[in-house]
Amino acid sequence: MSENQNLLAEQRRALIVDEVRRRGGVRVNELTRKLGVSDMTVRRDLDALARQGVLEKVHGGAVPVLEASTHEPGFEAKSGLELTAKEDIARAAAELVAPGTAIALSGGTTTYALAHHLLDVPDLTVVTNSVRVADVFHSAQRASGRRQGAATVVLTGGVRTPSDSLVGPVADQAIASLHFDVLFLGVHGISMEAGLSTPNLAEAETNRRLVQSARRVVVVADHTKWGTVGLSSFAALDQVDTLVTDAGLPSGARAEIAEQLRRLVVAGEPEETPEDTTEL
Repeated sequence: MSENQNLLAEQRRALIVDEVRRRGGVRVNELTRKLGVSDMTVRRDLDALARQGVLEKVHGGAVPVLEASTHEPGFEAKSGLELTAKEDIARAAAELVAPGTAIALSGGTTTYALAHHLLDVPDLTVVTNSVRVADVFHSAQRASGRRQGAATVVLTGGVRTPSDSLVGPVADQAIASLHFDVLFLGVHGISMEAGLSTPNLAEAETNRRLVQSARRVVVVADHTKWGTVGLSSFAALDQVDTLVTDAGLPSGARAEIAEQLRRLVVAGEPEETPEDTTEL
């Protein structure tokens, strides 16, 4: 079978991880048929994903990694997953940002993708506890020079986590003294029972401060985050104004979320408009 040249390696591996998580395990021959690539290519992909710790190789295929609630993948391990979904979410979330506003971006690979889409929004003030997010704006300014309307970036201090976020008392104190219009929040997990959660206790407290300092909270999370629960919850679903996610979110989850949140945005799909109940 000829190699499928339409899929980059990172896209193919994201599809493999999604298939493993959705089905609870896959065989190599199933992946070769689905992806249109050779056994050797699939096995190389499985080796790479196993090294990243996102799946476990078994004889003839792969199964999900059973992660403890305290397991916190690094930024690089997460950055290759759900690339298309994250890009779609970032594009949809960027449409919610008005010029001249003060926004906050938490750490995470989805907020990192969002930062790239905000470079041309004029006169933003960006508060972030993410080294990666801050570097997106600083790199753009170094490349083009300080231009009129470029974002003003406030990077909190703190202790660096595996996901390259700055957390702890220094970050918490800095955030508590600020007030921003919208917080765009990446999450490790989201569920009806646990709300928003993370495996990192210090990051949970920093995220609480971010939520408290925001007029509106927008969660940016792909469908694989639904049903995942980390060690520490830091916000209930009713504290979230908007969830921006992708089309992979199951219909049952959409119905549950819609009951708790003011707004659900599924990237690439038209928003459902509530029936007008205004009395004539």
